[in-house]
Amino acid sequence: MIRVKVIGATGYGGIGITELLLRHPEAKLVALVAREAAGQTINQVYPHLDGFCDLPILPPDDPAAQVEADAVFFATPDRVGMEQAPGELAKGAKVIDYSGDFRFTTAEAYADYATRIGKNPVHASPDLLGSNVYGMAELHRAEIRKASLIGNPGCFACSCILGLAPAAKARAVCPHSVICDCKSGVSGAGKKEKPTFHYPARYENMNAYRLSGHQHVCEVERELGLLAGQDVKITFTAQVVPVCRGIMSTLYADLVEPMDEAAVLEMYRAFYKDSPFVRVYPSTTAMGTLYVRGTNYCNLVVSVDQRVNRLRVVSHIDNLMKGQAGSALQNFNLMFGLPETTGLDHPGIYP
Repeated sequence: MIRVKVIGATGYGGIGITELLLRHPEAKLVALVAREAAGQTINQVYPHLDGFCDLPILPPDDPAAQVEADAVFFATPDRVGMEQAPGELAKGAKVIDYSGDFRFTTAEAYADYATRIGKNPVHASPDLLGSNVYGMAELHRAEIRKASLIGNPGCFACSCILGLAPAAKARAVCPHSVICDCKSGVSGAGKKEKPTFHYPARYENMNAYRLSGHQHVCEVERELGLLAGQDVKITFTAQVVPVCRGIMSTLYADLVEPMDEAAVLEMYRAFYKDSPFVRVYPSTTAMGTLYVRGTNYCNLVVSVDQRVNRLRVVSHIDNLMKGQAGSALQNFNLMFGLPETTGLDHPGIYP
């Protein structure tokens, strides 16, 4: 069995990977670490785990929290992973970090990301940059299999990159014409209480936010640029809508040459033929976030507005699964030589 430790176990990302690991046939949880609710058991904090897991929540300074593991998930904010990952790697663990700490492979790229969002641009473990891999399995499967350190993608970034990757790779769209119009459920803001996510402020309310610069823009532009072999710039709008979970990203880009929907469908299906968690549909498909809820799937509906020669892709993911814990487990499977669908090949819950 693969021994696993989860750091930041009581947040949405932490409980999400814990739920998945409890169903995983090759994984054994050996420690749950968090500052919040330390001293309680995980099923006391999350009663739906009664009868499935009663591990104690260990504070970070507890000696038991330093137990050796084969894999460590950091479901933590920026700068936690970069400070603690070196110690876990030195003990022989493979590390998957949810934050922006290891999504970039150079100190300069990290500094650009951190500066854009107003955070400390100096990476605490610059010697690890370059050995890390961006954890988008559909694009970096081979590198992930060899890696010991993964920067898990951001949720919006996952929906946008998967929605645009085939077109970028084919250089089918104009690189500075990309628009990402993205809507997320409230759980994307995390578990921490904020006045704007209090029920009376959130119910029947939709709003855009971080119009001056969202943290996931750097990831999208970099990955699409690498695929296209040229600079890509996007216009990105993040919005929060009054649902619990799910992301719907409507993606637009001007086509370089006229294409019809049949040609786009063929291009997308060929690109994702070996990617079990990406499903491609024509424009006539009735689709929504409900159909990916609780799953690691990304559902893409593709169409072409031939009047203006523009590609439109509507990308649907569960922000807490394919946008977070599901992708993390998919990376875990690849890192340990398992089928990437292990513990993830199940449908969602309907309605």
